[in-house]
Amino acid sequence: MSDTPERWTRATVYADMWVDPADDPRNSEGVSPDGELATLRDYLDSYRLTLRMKCDGLDAEQLARRSVPPSTMSLLGLVRHLAEVERDWRTWVRPDDPAPKLYGPRDADFDGAVGDQAVVDGAFADLAREQAATDDVLAGFADLGERVGRDDIAVRELWVHRIEEYARHCGHADLLRECVDGRVGQ
Repeated sequence: MSDTPERWTRATVYADMWVDPADDPRNSEGVSPDGELATLRDYLDSYRLTLRMKCDGLDAEQLARRSVPPSTMSLLGLVRHLAEVERDWRTWVRPDDPAPKLYGPRDADFDGAVGDQAVVDGAFADLAREQAATDDVLAGFADLGERVGRDDIAVRELWVHRIEEYARHCGHADLLRECVDGRVGQ
């Protein structure tokens, strides 16, 4: 008997998909959005939803499980990490002092990701709040080429970096989820 879960999926159309294409909440009818900013928002929203999908249906212990030892990474840790990163990105835009860390010093976002429902609920609330706050700050910049913050970063670069961060961590989430319960992603 092995501790490794057997691979499985809810999809019936394609065996390696998370859900059937008709049931995928990320799929939308019609053409892609018009314009650069709308396209960036669409990609970011899709990756944010993907992360939530990868966490769906798991209990607190499963979300906190460190599936790939010796790494401290877990699905819950990723949620906490992305809340922390969203907070940090606002510092790139504003020249004022950075907001304090949500969870503590280096790696506390992953180290404190324990299998407790209050920690899970707090992490998802933190992520939603920090995402909304960063979205609100960036909504004030119609010109994606505008340079902001101490490092004079283009607003476009910040949008692309956010998409890259979520995309990379959604790849981690695919592997973490498969280790937890065998569910494969698309």
